[in-house]
Amino acid sequence: MIYCVEDDKGIRELIVYTLENSGFKAKGFEDAKAMNLALREHKPELILLDIMLPGQDGISVLKGLRKNFETKKIPVIMLTAKGTEYDKVIGLDSGADDYISKPFGMMELISRIKAVLRRSGAIKDGDTIFSYGDIVIDIKAHSVTANSKHVELTLKEFELLTLLIKNAGIVLTRDMLLENIWGYDFDGETRTVDVHIRTLRQKLGKSGELIETVRGVGYKMGGAK
Repeated sequence: MIYCVEDDKGIRELIVYTLENSGFKAKGFEDAKAMNLALREHKPELILLDIMLPGQDGISVLKGLRKNFETKKIPVIMLTAKGTEYDKVIGLDSGADDYISKPFGMMELISRIKAVLRRSGAIKDGDTIFSYGDIVIDIKAHSVTANSKHVELTLKEFELLTLLIKNAGIVLTRDMLLENIWGYDFDGETRTVDVHIRTLRQKLGKSGELIETVRGVGYKMGGAK
């Protein structure tokens, strides 16, 4: 679960929507008071915290989180329209794990969130089971299930699906997929990626709809959760 504390409703809803379509669970709050009430019931894996908030500002909220034994270890990424070095230093010195200035791209935000979660141990590079929607991949067993049914995949299809799920919400270009799955020396055309994606979608059935085409760019794991 990721909490997003942002008073701008449009930005807050966009962030929550993006997170939920990138494999995360998320809740949005317009101020610190609402988030603090939620903290009594559930501790999130990470908090996205805007600096300019009504009532109690983000820096004060952050300091309060770090002083509380139950919340002091929750990773926090500061969100703010301010981009000066001074504001960044204040945020980091107050205990923020990262800092991102508005306006920012959603893909950059997801990437930064995953980086912070890896550092905190919430996401481990050594994990062997990954899931997205109704798709579950077991790396050690080299098995895939979709909608609770076993799916037979070729090695390249398995590697392709694993890469997409590990980078859920991030657009991977055809060239990136070729380099990562087939190697730098692969002399085929990017059309081979499209063929494998089409076959992969067919084998995954309904869950295949989670693999989205980004026209003219590549593919990503998205779709309704």
